[in-house]
Amino acid sequence: MTASTAGTRRVHAFRDDALGYDDATALAERVRRREVSPTELLESAIARCAEVDPVLGALVHTDFDRARHRATRLDRSALAGPLAGVPSAFKDAVQVEGAPMRLGSPAVPDTPALTDGPYAQAFRATGLNPLGITAMPPFGWTAATERQGGLVTRNPWDTGRTSGGSSGGSSALVAAGALPIAHANDGGGSIRIPAAVTGLVGFKPSRGRHPDETFSQRMPIPIVSQSVVSRSVRDTSTFLTAFEAGHRPVGVPPIGPVAPAPARRLRIGLVEESPAGGPTDAATLAVLRATAERLSSLGHEVVPVPAPVPPTFRQDFIAYWALLALSTSSSGRSLFGPGFDPDLLDPFTVGLARLARRNLPRIPVHLARLARVRLRFDAAFGDVDVFLNPVVAHETPEVGYLDADLPFETHLERVSTWVTFTPLQNIAGSPAVSLPTGQAPDGMPIGVHFSARRGQDRLLLELASEYEAAHPFARIWA
Repeated sequence: MTASTAGTRRVHAFRDDALGYDDATALAERVRRREVSPTELLESAIARCAEVDPVLGALVHTDFDRARHRATRLDRSALAGPLAGVPSAFKDAVQVEGAPMRLGSPAVPDTPALTDGPYAQAFRATGLNPLGITAMPPFGWTAATERQGGLVTRNPWDTGRTSGGSSGGSSALVAAGALPIAHANDGGGSIRIPAAVTGLVGFKPSRGRHPDETFSQRMPIPIVSQSVVSRSVRDTSTFLTAFEAGHRPVGVPPIGPVAPAPARRLRIGLVEESPAGGPTDAATLAVLRATAERLSSLGHEVVPVPAPVPPTFRQDFIAYWALLALSTSSSGRSLFGPGFDPDLLDPFTVGLARLARRNLPRIPVHLARLARVRLRFDAAFGDVDVFLNPVVAHETPEVGYLDADLPFETHLERVSTWVTFTPLQNIAGSPAVSLPTGQAPDGMPIGVHFSARRGQDRLLLELASEYEAAHPFARIWA
């Protein structure tokens, strides 16, 4: 484990072993050329996890023996899948054979699943070899991976800071170099926020591109997207195109081959402030504006535009968020089995559920307004191809800022003031990506957010690829 110089508490596991400094795409190519074996990659990943995870607290379940069995089988076989033999992990939010899915909550029983769910099956078909399950906050309601009893997943760029949420466990391991790529999912920013604060690429696909878990299918407005966090745009593109080789998207076109840049210069709408939360801080604005200038230097037209979100959106999304928490707490036994224990729910889930009960008469109004946002979001682009805005409103907070045991009102105010930009794309079902385009004065990563109309995932990936090639992202080992 390597620590940085004075001023930060940085940890990572990058070194000259089988994994080296390569991204997942490069590792898969090395496996295909037989320069390295799946077993060698897996053992390096296990050793790296053993180094950093006691500090980061990112793994909640390990599956090393079965991962070793899969790696041995891959060593001896004709490789199938574009990412065959590359080690990875699942977030604690999908059904995985032999592992419990607890959604970050002790209220959910610790019962291993008998089979893979539809998402896990398709994920494995890409060739990735998951070695365990990564941490998330209870049910993914908040933006820091902190659980009851002081369980914390820390940021490898500074272990005193949050790794974000709810995909904070996956992001911490990938940012620290323990894994090259890992599963993540997003119901309000849960891929993009941890990617932004840990210096990763976090892509939320269009609704319909991936299958939902059973509990997500019951939502009145579907908001959850499955994907990965990675260290390069090409890894995300490789994964998404590999995934759709085994799963046909519903309601959106396949991504297909991703070019190194868009076929034409784009008109990009710059949004600096959100009416849905607090003001954007100086460090975040500086990175956003520098990113806009770089896009202009690449020939794109960047124009200031108003935020494509109605003033009521924050209130409406919180009401829907609360409704989902109420459904989870009141229907837990039917969703997760008879061992579900509502007495073990965290204060934030309990508080959201109470808020929903008080607000039940107005829920139809909130849902109707969100449905209008969903239907009209694409039209809000006008002659703009892509929106550019911050991922979150201010720099990465310290561990404890969104502690699982905080009083509900404090927690709600803090998270809804910080997370001001990302929930819109979940309601709209549109694609969005966080790219680590800059850093705060103290060296912490700051992500910038790009979004497009539903189905235009390829356009976003091509723009992101062009940007990364021109302006490579900062690396934790540098």
